[in-house]
Amino acid sequence: MKRLSALLLASLAACRPPASDGYVQRIELATDRTGPRVLAQSPDVAGAIWAGSGGPGRIVFGKPGQAPYLAIACTGSGGNRAIEITRFAETDPGAKGMMALIGNGHVERLKIDAVNNGRGWLWQGRYRPTDTRLEALTGTRKLELTIPGAGTLKLEGSNEPGQLVELCRRLSAPEVRNQPAAVLPPA
Repeated sequence: MKRLSALLLASLAACRPPASDGYVQRIELATDRTGPRVLAQSPDVAGAIWAGSGGPGRIVFGKPGQAPYLAIACTGSGGNRAIEITRFAETDPGAKGMMALIGNGHVERLKIDAVNNGRGWLWQGRYRPTDTRLEALTGTRKLELTIPGAGTLKLEGSNEPGQLVELCRRLSAPEVRNQPAAVLPPA
């Protein structure tokens, strides 16, 4: 019995090498590689305001004379309109994330992706004007907009984002046309 156990143990050991053989592979880690871009802190928005930019369908939030922090636009035409939110914070190509909107009695999360604007990769999302999560933008109280890696923007209360959302909703609604009254045959 001892001989059989020893023989069985020896045959099992021969079938499989020790765990340390072939399992550890040494690779050189690239020293020039960096992780995703992350803002160390949220921007100081003291003195930032909402202002029209590029026509009646676009507003920006930022400090006068400086690059904006955020843009909200009603894009497209007819029933193909969208609310486009752009957070002017550099990010990595192909990044995807969630944008949190907290304020005006709402806590909402919307998908947001990195897009290249020709000069760099920024956060941008496009949403149907009828998306009820956009209600967070329609009040006049303060709003916090957070994108992981891009920090939190504390937006001053204003009716301008709500007016833009409502305008886009009206413009995307199908037109109601007056139909001629039906002519009834004589009785």
